[in-house]
Amino acid sequence: MKQYILALDQGTTSSRAIVFDQEGTIQSVAQKEFQQIFPKPGWVEHDPNEIWASQAGVAAEAIAKIGINGKYLAAIGITNQRETTIVWDRETSQPLYNAIVWQDRRTSAYCDELKAQGLSETIKQKTGLFIDAYFSASKIKWILDNVAGARAKAEQGKLAFGTVDTWLTWKLTNGKVHVTDVTNASRTMIFNIHTLSWDKELLKIFTIPESMLPEVRSCSEVYGETGTTLFASKVPIAGIAGDQQAALFGQACFEPGMIKNTYGTGCFIVANIGNKPVVTKDLLTTIGWKIGNDVTYAVEGSIFIGGAIIQWLRDGLELFPTSAQVEKLAQKVEDSGGVYLVPALSGLGAPHWDPYARGLIIGLTRGTTKAHISRAALDAITFDVKSITDCIQEEANIALKELRVDGGASVNNMLMQLQSDVMDKIVVRPKITETTALGAAYLAGLATGYWSGLGEIKKYWQEDKRFTPGSNKEKQQKQYRTWKRAVERAKGWANEE
Repeated sequence: MKQYILALDQGTTSSRAIVFDQEGTIQSVAQKEFQQIFPKPGWVEHDPNEIWASQAGVAAEAIAKIGINGKYLAAIGITNQRETTIVWDRETSQPLYNAIVWQDRRTSAYCDELKAQGLSETIKQKTGLFIDAYFSASKIKWILDNVAGARAKAEQGKLAFGTVDTWLTWKLTNGKVHVTDVTNASRTMIFNIHTLSWDKELLKIFTIPESMLPEVRSCSEVYGETGTTLFASKVPIAGIAGDQQAALFGQACFEPGMIKNTYGTGCFIVANIGNKPVVTKDLLTTIGWKIGNDVTYAVEGSIFIGGAIIQWLRDGLELFPTSAQVEKLAQKVEDSGGVYLVPALSGLGAPHWDPYARGLIIGLTRGTTKAHISRAALDAITFDVKSITDCIQEEANIALKELRVDGGASVNNMLMQLQSDVMDKIVVRPKITETTALGAAYLAGLATGYWSGLGEIKKYWQEDKRFTPGSNKEKQQKQYRTWKRAVERAKGWANEE
């Protein structure tokens, strides 16, 4: 009986399920978008029950598409939008509040208070992270402080916290398993990346009871089995990694110095730095993965709005009906016509870390068309990525040879060529761009013996297209320098002072 691996890829705007075979080839895909909730400016929420329903639905659909059931699944791997915070009642499994999404900025003022208290260095040294509303800790505290009765219940041990991987595992196992993995834990701002444990000093700072927290495990082991309702048989859940770490693994970036960028809702540039954490000035230090007792660390530059800027041009400004048309529109003009776009719709991440920055379109004239704005949006994505790769090379002392790319927007050839031009580096797109789901599948398959080791996985990584710097590179690099001036104008805009 031929066996497969099912990867659950729970993203910011959609839930997906992908079935992979032994060669890491996609056999079926199912995807469903779910509601984005914006209660106030800067607030972003999801309904945890809708996350679960959409993920369970696409899992069933993906295996039905190729006519199999749970008996044919060797394991399930989970990868997820990170930092998004869910708190639920242990007895009823009902969320106390909506999931507070990683993009949410409601706790920015509280984070400023922590900085004013001089806690930045303590938190950076322990967690590898900056104090920012992006991470889970301040979101957990907000729920405990703002939902009636939440803190009292938490003190009584009646509440569970989890990032999305934890929530899905809880639901898949009918509330039997409350775990997370080291990669997701390393994004909470309460996990010590040196001791690999929840940090009691940080829990005290954020007033979070330890009883809420999941057990932290490696990325590749059997955490539990599914109940029989979804797959009609028990399937081991055997791999968990946050989406960007899963993509680094799926890109076979197993050697120190290898770098990938995922063009998703945001852009996330992650570099393997080996088995010792390096705390840098402007980047996040995070855990890449843990297999057995071996930990691989990474540095990361997070761009909050990447492909989402195209989504905004499509839905917010209605410049085009489908995202794919941005490339055709941008190709109608030679360049952006002096228009520069700063996609700081949720503040600026690395290397600026400014929650008060806001989006900006500058350089508009009577001659500006939607084609120019579309081109400026593509330019902005590549400029943002360059600012991070420059920072990684300088602060983590990495000599970048090539950038491995994946995610939805990586299929845009024009975008990839612009990326190569502005960086003056080779950009490589693999045949399978679903590397986030693939990484989760690999981790699950390694735990259950479906794959023998990293050597076997490395064989399956195949190049699809290579982009090399072209004649346009000097022009793109000059425009990048101008764009940096626009970024300075966008900074601090929403700061009331």
